[in-house]
Amino acid sequence: MTNYFDTSIEFLKGIGPQRAVLFQKELKIFSFGDLIQHYPFRYEDRTKFYVIAEIDELMPYVQVKGKFTDFEIVGVKNKKRLIGYFTDGKSEMEMVWFQRIDWVMQKIKPGIEYVAFGKPTRFGKKINIAHPEIEPATENNLKGNSFQPVYPVSEKLKARHIDSKQIAKLQLELFRVAEPHIRETLPEYLLRGQTLIGKKEAIRNIHFPKSQELLLAAQQRLKFEELFYIQLRLIKMKLVRQGKFKGQVFNDAGILTKFYKEYLPFELTEAQKRVIREIYGDMKSGKQMSRLLQGDVGSGKTIVAFICILLVIGGDAQAALMAPTEILAQQHFTNLKKHADLMGISIALLTGSVKKSQRKPIHENLQSGELKILIGTHALIEEEVKFKKLGLAIIDEQHRFGVAQRSKLWQKNVDVYPHVLVMTATPIPRTLAMTLYGDLEISVIDELPKGRKPIQTTHLFDSQRLKVNGFIRSQVDTGRQVYVVYPLIDESEKLDLKHLMDGYESMARAFPDLPISIVHGQMKSEAKDYEMARFVKGETKIMVATTVIEVGVDVPNASVMIIESAERFGLSQLHQLRGRVGRGAEQSYCILMTSYKLGADTKTRIETMVRTNNGFEIAETDLKLRGPGDLMGTQQSGALDLLIADLSKDGKLLQQARDAANEILTDDPDLRKPENGVIKIQIEQAKKTAVNWSRIS
Repeated sequence: MTNYFDTSIEFLKGIGPQRAVLFQKELKIFSFGDLIQHYPFRYEDRTKFYVIAEIDELMPYVQVKGKFTDFEIVGVKNKKRLIGYFTDGKSEMEMVWFQRIDWVMQKIKPGIEYVAFGKPTRFGKKINIAHPEIEPATENNLKGNSFQPVYPVSEKLKARHIDSKQIAKLQLELFRVAEPHIRETLPEYLLRGQTLIGKKEAIRNIHFPKSQELLLAAQQRLKFEELFYIQLRLIKMKLVRQGKFKGQVFNDAGILTKFYKEYLPFELTEAQKRVIREIYGDMKSGKQMSRLLQGDVGSGKTIVAFICILLVIGGDAQAALMAPTEILAQQHFTNLKKHADLMGISIALLTGSVKKSQRKPIHENLQSGELKILIGTHALIEEEVKFKKLGLAIIDEQHRFGVAQRSKLWQKNVDVYPHVLVMTATPIPRTLAMTLYGDLEISVIDELPKGRKPIQTTHLFDSQRLKVNGFIRSQVDTGRQVYVVYPLIDESEKLDLKHLMDGYESMARAFPDLPISIVHGQMKSEAKDYEMARFVKGETKIMVATTVIEVGVDVPNASVMIIESAERFGLSQLHQLRGRVGRGAEQSYCILMTSYKLGADTKTRIETMVRTNNGFEIAETDLKLRGPGDLMGTQQSGALDLLIADLSKDGKLLQQARDAANEILTDDPDLRKPENGVIKIQIEQAKKTAVNWSRIS
């Protein structure tokens, strides 16, 4: 059965083959379904006419009716502007044009009644609107009875005379022909329980709302449906996995008790203990564990990982830990080897740079079961890496790996999948975690180990450079080390930034007696590792770098992080960079250097950094400022390909949608009940590859 909404966009009256190519290229609109789901991003309220006397510059948009009394051209050449004096009979305001002045003069005449619409601003004592929309008053537009949709369009479309109004006309035509084909996609009992309007009514009112109430009802319905189908898909995946994949049972905690009693170097935090209990519960349940472990930089995820590894070794199985970079893998290896050696457990490191001759014994010991813990990079998923019995696969900073890469690690066992623990030091807001990782159980370490002093963060301007240099000198004199991070390597013409080389030179001039390292992304990895190693050993006192150090080396002796042009970094990135210091017991400092010119968003970012060290609070703010795609570094997750819902604002609705999906699948896992028929049809009709099952397909 072909779906009506798969009809190519060129067959809609008013589009045709040439325009269809533009729609495909510029807006990724290929079919009727794509266009009808190209929702407005805001609405202009044309329901009200204002009198000029009540208009002020704080209003977003206003609509007025009146007549032009006179026109005047002010200024010369490129400073020329046209002023039209517009009155509603009682007060006067100005309409201003800086372009197409001759065309405006021909079109608009004094003495005729017009309807004007635009954003009011104040110039001196007078209110004006620059480049207003002007239409002669008609019986229709004087009613003032609509919310006009404003659609996303591109410059190329505008150049071909396809603007938001044109798209609105196309939507009207599409709705006229497509209305009979729009079917209900949520069961009747769910619509009643959630007090939602029907699908057809929602589509009509998202494009052509007759009132604010109907618009809100349409948004609520379409957002709920979108979040519901995403959660349904994730929960279904989880149930299928739990039913299908039996888990190895690990409940012998003998080796773990020995570690606790004799070798644990410090008291675990309550958060760490809680997370270990959650993981232990999974490992002895007989079902395969798939758990996401979130913990801010320095919260002690590595020791939790080691304790989970011990549970597996106690059950005579092996563990693997995969990290995205050699530096990180090396660091995990060094940290875990200390504990493994004490317990007499064999551990090895496998990365791309491990020589062939060293690989052979690793492969042999792994297959014989003699080697218990293998740490590495992508090298772990190579064909020749074979385990005797892999009990636990730990993946660090998992958003750096593709799904296919992760599943290769799971398939290293022939008979039964290993338990999977995914770790991230990037705090993920709850709504985003539920959408990205809704098929995983989630554990959070939300407190720092005792004795860790919060990093003191300060914001300074470029003019306070001498003060900063004095502080660097005092820290180095007490034996500490300093990071200085720049956003760019080469000066870009557009961004007037002190780039890395400049920064390196000015540091060398300010501290001629101090050895300085430099690290950036364009260096060969051997050179990078060499410079990093010098800094780790304390041979260099200052490390000038780009963001390559964001995820990486622990240098407990580095206690100062200076971030140059901090306004150029996102919040999560600033927080990750700051987490490079504060690894030891000493007080650590982060200094954010900026120019004086800061936008509102930038001020929020800087103030948030200065105010709090809490990664989750920072991530929530970042989500509000930047949206979900940016936060994860890529739009890699189809779950973020949202049509209308907004994870930064719709957290409550997301929870309702998840609860509803959970309830339905708990009661009817295969959706066999007649009342869930519409859900089944929607899932089957949605494209097999689509992650977002709510789409009209």
